[in-house]
Amino acid sequence: MEWEIVIGLETHTQLSTVSKIFSDSSTRFGAAPNTQANEVDMALPGTLPVMNKGAVERAIQFGLAVGAHIAPRSIFARKNYFYPDLPKNYQISQFEIPVVQGGTISFFVGDEEKTINLTRAHLEEDAGKSLHENFTGPHGESSTGIDLNRAGTPLLEIVSEPEMRSAAEAVAYARALHGLVVWLGICDGNMQEGSFRIDANVSVRPKGQKELGTRSEVKNVNSFRFLERAIQYEVRRQIELIEDGGKVVQETRLYDSDLDETRSMRSKEDAHDYRYFPDPDLPPLVIKPEWIARVKDAMPELPAQKRQRFEQDLGLSGYDAAQLTTSRAISTYFEEVASKLPAGQAKLAANWVLGELSAALNRDDLETAQSPIQPTALAGLVARIIDGTISNKMAREVFTAMWAGENDGNPDAIIEARGLKQISDSGAIVAMIDAVLAANPATVEEFHAGKQKAFNSLVGQVMKAAKGKANPQQVNDLLKEKLG
Repeated sequence: MEWEIVIGLETHTQLSTVSKIFSDSSTRFGAAPNTQANEVDMALPGTLPVMNKGAVERAIQFGLAVGAHIAPRSIFARKNYFYPDLPKNYQISQFEIPVVQGGTISFFVGDEEKTINLTRAHLEEDAGKSLHENFTGPHGESSTGIDLNRAGTPLLEIVSEPEMRSAAEAVAYARALHGLVVWLGICDGNMQEGSFRIDANVSVRPKGQKELGTRSEVKNVNSFRFLERAIQYEVRRQIELIEDGGKVVQETRLYDSDLDETRSMRSKEDAHDYRYFPDPDLPPLVIKPEWIARVKDAMPELPAQKRQRFEQDLGLSGYDAAQLTTSRAISTYFEEVASKLPAGQAKLAANWVLGELSAALNRDDLETAQSPIQPTALAGLVARIIDGTISNKMAREVFTAMWAGENDGNPDAIIEARGLKQISDSGAIVAMIDAVLAANPATVEEFHAGKQKAFNSLVGQVMKAAKGKANPQQVNDLLKEKLG
C-alpha cells in the first residue's frame, strides 16, 4: 500500500521581551534555578497578572509579516492541567480568539517553492522546567528538580495547517519560520536555550484517502536535524504498526536523539480535557488600528519584500533571492558586497555569498556576523575576478587565504604575494598556443576531424604551459581563432 504523510507543526517562539508576559520578572537565560520567578508567575493569592505590551507588539509584527488578520479583540483563557513544573495548575493562553489568525509561510524545498497556511498564532506563558537527569538531592539521592525561572516567559505559539507531506518539507518550513522571527527581532532563535521549540503532529493515511489518520505529537524538538529524524522515525513506526494489524493511538511522544527513536510520553489530550475558561483576572486584549499602524511603520523591510527587490532590481533568480533572504544578516552582507561591484554583477556576488562564504561559515559553525572576511574584502576579491586579474579557480585559493587571515585578509596583497595574477596579455597567450600546436600535431588533426575532446586537450596543454595563470576565456577564444 502507498502511504501519504500528513504533518502539521506547532512552534513555541519565545518572545524577546526583557520581562515576562504577565510580571516584571526577568527572562534572562542561565540564572540560578528559581531566582527569576515571582509571586505573580506562581499566582500566589492576592496577585494579579498584567499584560506585557512588548509581547503584544511582537505578536502584531509577526501577524503583519505573514499577512494574517490581527484580531481587534482577543481573550485569554486558563488551560488547566496538573504538572510539577506548572505551579498554578493552569497556563494562561488563548483558545477561542487568538491574536493572530491565518497567514502564510513560503519557502523552497530544493528548487520547488511551497506555501503553507497558518491556522493561528496565539500568546501564552511558558511553564517551568523539570530536571530529570543528573540532579542529586540534598542527601545524595537521585531526584527530580523543578526550575521555575521559565514560568511566565512570553511565547507566541504558531500553528500551521496539516499541509506538509514530508520530513524535508517540514524542516524547510521550520527553517523559514525561524529565519522570519529572528529577522523581525521578536525572538533570538536560540534553539539550544529553548527559544524556538517545535511540536510535530504526524499521521499517515493511504494515498487517495481524504480522512486524516490518527496523529501522534512529537513534543519539544529543539533542532532541525532532530525534527527531520523524529518525523522519519514516527512515519516508519506508524506505517509498520498499521501494516502489522495494529492501530495508531493519539498520544504525545518524545524524541530520543541518542537512540534515534520516539517514545510514548502520555496520551494526547483534546481541547475539552484542558477545561478552558476565560481568565477572570485579564480583560480582553484590544488592538486598535492606530496601534497596528505604529507597529507596521517601525518594522524592517520584510524578507518577501527584499526578495522581490533582489529579483526586480538586481536580476537574481527566485531561488537565489530566496536563499539570500533566509536571514537578515546574510541579506545585509550580500547587499554590501553587491553595492561595491559594477552594475550587473549581483549574480556573481550572490554566487560567492551563497557558495564559498556560506560553506565556510557552516564548516566552522560561525554566524554571518562572525565571518573573518568582511563584505568589503569579499567585494575586493570578486572585483579581481571581474577585471580579469585572477580566475575563479585562483579566487578560491585567495578566499581560503583571506579566511585564514593571511596578509590581513587583503585580497590584492595575497594575489601579489602568491604571484597569482592572471596572464591576460594576448601576445603572451598566442605565443604559448603556437608552441602547444607545434608540439601536438596529432591532437590538432583530431580536432579537425571533429573530435571535441581534442580541443579540450589543447586548452589543457596551454593552461599547463601558463601554470594555470592564463585567462581561460582568452585561451579558448584565441585557440579557436588559431585553429580556424
